[in-house]
Amino acid sequence: MQEGKELAELYRIRFQDSFLPRKREIWKVLCEDFFQTFVRTDDTVVDVACGYGEFINNIQAKNKIAVDLNPDSRKFLNSDVEFHSVPAGAVSQIGKAKADVLFTSNFLEHLPDKTALNGFLEEVFRTLKPGGRYLILGPNLRYLPGEYWDFYDHHLGLTHLSLGEALELKGFEVEKCIDKFLPYTTQGSLPTHPMLVKLYLKVPPIWRLLGKQFFIIAKKPM
Repeated sequence: MQEGKELAELYRIRFQDSFLPRKREIWKVLCEDFFQTFVRTDDTVVDVACGYGEFINNIQAKNKIAVDLNPDSRKFLNSDVEFHSVPAGAVSQIGKAKADVLFTSNFLEHLPDKTALNGFLEEVFRTLKPGGRYLILGPNLRYLPGEYWDFYDHHLGLTHLSLGEALELKGFEVEKCIDKFLPYTTQGSLPTHPMLVKLYLKVPPIWRLLGKQFFIIAKKPM
């Protein structure tokens, strides 16, 4: 599992232990005040490339499943989260037509190329139930032409428009597309106190000024 070990080391370099508690606080607000709107409490939710579990730990759902190749991920997950160490490109191994909601955050840009993206979207389609939704958060290359490549493991350049086309080609219906949602990173110069995050979510016009990440909801047809 050399890939998993390298991923764990990269995460340890990028996310210092001292910042992790604040990152968890930010995601608690994001889930309670925004993402929960799109997840029902009786849903089965799959978080692919779950990282340290910030989303899946804080979302309310009947069945919560986390997928990641990083072996460190397991120890950060709550006891009600089922963990699978499988490649994202084989996520349907956990069960075809199993998920009501599948979520990825800042993941697609790490795929090596569009062939890998196509394969992953096909896996998402298989994993979702008919009518299920794929929630996607990611950096928007349109608004980050230079900064986008500052991370060593960013390979695939995507905008909200190009990803929307890819989703439709794979049979999804794009239900919602916000081209400017969150700032690029929680480790920048912008204030990250949870109360400020809560205020930010309540004032969408601010998203147009500070947002650098897209949020897309793609539906698998019934």
